[in-house]
Amino acid sequence: MDELGNKPDFWMRLDNAAKIYPAVKDRELTAVFRVSVELKTPIQIKPFLDAVHDLEERFPYYKVKLKAGFFWYYLEPHDLPIAVEPDKETPCRSFEREELMFRVLARERTISVEFSHILTDGTGALEFLKTLLLGYLGKRGVIVPAGLLSLKPDEPPSKEEYEDAYNRYFKKIDAPPPKITRAFHVPFRLKPTPRFEVLTAIIPIADVIQQAKLHKVSLTEYLTAVYLYALQGLYDQLSKLRKGTSGKMLRIEIPVNLRRIFPTRTMRNFSLYVMPGIDLRLGHYSFEEIIKIVYHQMQLETDPKLIGKMISRNVSGEKNPFIRRVPLLLKSLILSRLYTQGTGQYSGVVTNLGRIDLDTEVNSHIQRFSFIPPPPNKILKINCGAVGFDGKLVVTFGNITQSKELERQFFTFLTSQGIPVKIINHS
Repeated sequence: MDELGNKPDFWMRLDNAAKIYPAVKDRELTAVFRVSVELKTPIQIKPFLDAVHDLEERFPYYKVKLKAGFFWYYLEPHDLPIAVEPDKETPCRSFEREELMFRVLARERTISVEFSHILTDGTGALEFLKTLLLGYLGKRGVIVPAGLLSLKPDEPPSKEEYEDAYNRYFKKIDAPPPKITRAFHVPFRLKPTPRFEVLTAIIPIADVIQQAKLHKVSLTEYLTAVYLYALQGLYDQLSKLRKGTSGKMLRIEIPVNLRRIFPTRTMRNFSLYVMPGIDLRLGHYSFEEIIKIVYHQMQLETDPKLIGKMISRNVSGEKNPFIRRVPLLLKSLILSRLYTQGTGQYSGVVTNLGRIDLDTEVNSHIQRFSFIPPPPNKILKINCGAVGFDGKLVVTFGNITQSKELERQFFTFLTSQGIPVKIINHS
């Protein structure tokens, strides 16, 4: 049977990355993220709605609902139209039981899409947004080169778009994972609910790249080093008693888009994480020491063979005959505990969606892109996302605490390096 064919009993298993989210998500920890594009002119309603309508049949693997079986959750198709809403509420809010797990939002000049991580990762959501954006601009009379549309609205989805690429590239490797010690976490008190707040800043890409090149690292490696340096500053501010009870490892979790290593056109989740870090038991680190450590750890951990080992470790669990026979209720309890333990191993998250460049004519209609990562849990408390476009890097912090000291230290360091920072949103 064609899994996306015209059979009424079509259903789809959750991919390996998605399996943990139904067990841990709630009203605050939503597992929902947002990708946005701000245009230079206000959105015109009719061409915008027409562009959304054109996508109704293009992404059937997103028009699904989460269902609970006896052993696993699964995705079942649903005929609900794509939700189009005014952008008035808190970003990255949860989806109701009877909703699809993605939505399209509009406000003045900004188009946003929000997705549950159960459906896809940042790359998949960005491709969806680009398809919608180019369709809208085309209906506005903008000339959109055919080559920009990697997912054409009038073409049926290919089977590769909805494949579980983790299973495709799974190869059994018997190598137990290393034991990872508890990490340092920011010591700030949580806000009252609703907790999630967003701070967004614009930074000239050229200035960041210049600093990264001085240290012979990538932009992501540079931002990660700055984040670690800011966390070390927070640790240094702690009292002697708090230092004694705090984790001594500073680690940053960095999502890696596996499509760049293992070719696939999947629009579902296909990313894993690397965790460069420093050990504060060894003393204080200069920024130069941190950035060197980040560079070498990133080079090592993104080696295709080590990534293959991570895929094997993750997918082997769901293929284990014993685990497959464990009822869903018990699986969910185990996954929730594993998620909490996993979060304890790192101090922050930096997600860089990369630099977006469409076409000179198309680019002229766009002000900027932005990315808001999912709300962090009560252990992590803060996370960070970035995306670049037209000479601007938009950096967004999501925060559920009463403090903005981490963000202050992060941006203060950038300005000390001659990188101008402009705060554009603090909600």
